[in-house]
Amino acid sequence: METTNTQIEKKNHFKTPWVQSVAAIILIFGLLIGFLYWLSVRDTIFIENSYLNAPVANMSPTVPGMLNALYVKEGDKVAPNSQIALVGSEILYAKNGGVISSAPEVLGSYYAPGQTVISVVDNSQMKVIGSVDETKGLKDIIPGERATFSVDAYPGRTYEGIVDEVSPVSDDTGVVFSISDARPVKKFNIKVRFDDSKYPELKSGMSAKITVHTTI
Repeated sequence: METTNTQIEKKNHFKTPWVQSVAAIILIFGLLIGFLYWLSVRDTIFIENSYLNAPVANMSPTVPGMLNALYVKEGDKVAPNSQIALVGSEILYAKNGGVISSAPEVLGSYYAPGQTVISVVDNSQMKVIGSVDETKGLKDIIPGERATFSVDAYPGRTYEGIVDEVSPVSDDTGVVFSISDARPVKKFNIKVRFDDSKYPELKSGMSAKITVHTTI
């Protein structure tokens, strides 16, 4: 009899107005959070496996010669048309400027025409590159749309960019298969440009994640 009375008391407890009000508030709050989350993601496309990439210019002599002088070292930032090395009597220039990614440490080595002496990374042309399945929002991504991205090296930070290019051909190395119809699903590269001067900490080769906001 005691157990029965306890059960009755619990049922009556849940029928009290204040308990019902609290339950209703929690339910409404949960629905509101769910709705706000849906609004935040309905016009977004996530590209998980992405990376930063900048073009690399390899500086080499046009005639054979010894490395007689070095004007830079690895890690230096150089302006366009800066002198970077002297091979024989030929001065090598950094045509587009950037960051020295590799350079000899000693003089005296012999270099043939076309052989790389110094490499320069042009960070001003750095972009975020990711690939997206053709069935997962590719049709909604167009150049000019806003994009944000994050990098693994700086968790918690968000960077701003713009969709610069949607590859016109698929990346066949990234083909996956659709379980539903056993047809191959193609992947297409998406490139996002950004102002590198705002984010000097970013480096070519970093792993990243892209979010494309499909409402411009």
